[in-house]
This record gives sequence, C-alpha cells and structure tokens, in this order.
Amino acid sequence: MHKEWKRAAARGMMAALAACVLPLAAQAQAWPAHPLKLIVPFGPGSSPDQVARVVGDRLGGLLGQTVVVENRPGASGNIGTNAIAKAQPDGYTFGVSITGPLVNNTVLFDSLPYDPARDIAPLTLAVHQPNVLVVPASSGIANVAQLLDMLKKNPDKYNFPSTGAGTVSHLSVELMLQQIGAKAVHAPYPSSPAALTSLLSGDTQFGALPPIAVMPMVKDGRLKALAVTSSSRSALLPDIPTLGEAGVPGIEGSAWIGFVVSSKVPADIQKKLSDALITALKDPEVRKKLETQYMEPAATTPQAFRRYMDDELKRWAPLIRKLGLKGQ
Repeated sequence: MHKEWKRAAARGMMAALAACVLPLAAQAQAWPAHPLKLIVPFGPGSSPDQVARVVGDRLGGLLGQTVVVENRPGASGNIGTNAIAKAQPDGYTFGVSITGPLVNNTVLFDSLPYDPARDIAPLTLAVHQPNVLVVPASSGIANVAQLLDMLKKNPDKYNFPSTGAGTVSHLSVELMLQQIGAKAVHAPYPSSPAALTSLLSGDTQFGALPPIAVMPMVKDGRLKALAVTSSSRSALLPDIPTLGEAGVPGIEGSAWIGFVVSSKVPADIQKKLSDALITALKDPEVRKKLETQYMEPAATTPQAFRRYMDDELKRWAPLIRKLGLKGQ
C-alpha cells in the first residue's frame, strides 16, 4: 500500500510539473500576444529614450504588437534598470540601458537592488556615440587648451554635468581632469537634456555630453564644441577633433546604449526578442534615423554584448577605484 501511495504521489508531482511547463511552452509559442513595455532608465529626450523610440517603433512592426516606452529615471539609472531586472519574466517588459547601471555602478555603489551579471540578460548592443566636450559659447573659450588652462588655474571653482555617476559623460571628464592635474565639481543629472539645461543656465560650465543633446545648440551658436571623447574622430562628426588631438591623449569612451531584459525570461523568448531587435537595428530607415541623431548602429549577439560589458568593467573599474568615486 505504501509503495502504491508513493507511485501515486510521484504521478501527481509529474502531472503538476507538466501543468506548469505546458503553459510556459504555449506562452513562448504564442509570444507576443499583446503590447510590450520598453523601460528607459532616463528621462524623455535623453539618448536612451531616443534609441528606444526609434527602434521600438520598428520592433513593434516586426512583432505585430505595439511597443510602449516608459521612462523611469533616477539614481544614476538604477531605478529603471532595476525595474527591467525585476519585471514579470514573460518577455513583455524589456529595456535599454547604458554603461553606468549595467557596468560601472557595481563599483560606484556599495550595493545595488539588482545584479547586472545575474539578474539582467543582454539582448543586443544598439549604438555607439562619442560624447562631445562643450562649453557655453558665451564663455569665450575657443579650444581645449583654453579650457584646461582655466581649470588648472581655478581648482574646484567650476562644475561639470553628467547623465549620472559612473556614466561616460562623468568618467571621461574625471579622466581628463586627472591627466591634466585639475579639479572640478561633478553634478549628476537624470538625463542629457537636464544636464544641458544646467550648462545653458550657468549652473555648470563645461561638460562631455551625447551629441544628440548638444549638437543642435552647437549649430545654433549657443554651445562651442571642443572635442570628442572617442579615441578616433567620429564619422558622424568629422570636423571635431579628439581629446588626444587636442593635447589630452589616452581617453577612450563610447556612450553606448544596449537592450536588456530580465534573465528569468525563457531563453526562447529572449532569442525572439533579440533577433527582432537586431533586425530592427539593421533596417535602413532605422539606421538613417539613428545616424541623423549622431548615433552609430552597432547590433551584436547577446554573447558579444556581454563580452563588451565585461571589457568595459575592466576599462573603467580601476579609474573609479583610483579616484575614490561613489555613486550619488
């Protein structure tokens, strides 16, 4: 009798497991059956927001569902990135994010509400963009040499904005200051438009910000572009020298953006979403729209994106620790 009870219990457990697995398989087969949510951990108008809207629109057409963008800014991108990591793992919520919350914040912050290596799955790298070192045109500064001279003569007198602690807009300036032996006060903002507003209002005096944010105001004469933070000139900004060409070598930073999802999403849904995103990024119209915004499309496999994030951690973690930087 005891053996029969054990066999019955085993059959019951198998049936329960099958009942759980079959709906998941059916759900994966039917995915997507309703609209998707695309979380942006930064404010409207920011570079990640622009990428989300351009790519999300094409993605919706490929998947036959609407992609709704939701901005969740704050805490250097940690709030929105945590929302991506902790979302219902059904593939209907995914997001875009950047160096800070996906890589550098693991060093900058004593603790995070999520673990990028464990809780987040990369889908594809989306774009590269070099930040542009700018000053208000009213400052009278015409080149990098003049800016560096001003900074060295006035330690801690000037402020610079960023799109968050640990982002390339922050670290590239810190590296520049370290190399020239100067100091300035870092002021983190929740998005590039907010950082740009601080420059125009005089709250900050110089900064390295995404080109989509600054180039319209460079063109209309409100800002002066001094250099790009990449190691070589951008094909989309060929007339702007690199910091190396301007006398500050060794600075290499891409303000990249990539698509990610909760690591708990079933692997087959992750693949469907990744494949659709890569197809969207390679679409000629999408590429044209992104390049118009000074972003270079850079679709990769999830595995290649993970390796790139690992390389970024090796690149920036020593600087973060050397400078004793802490997230804000």
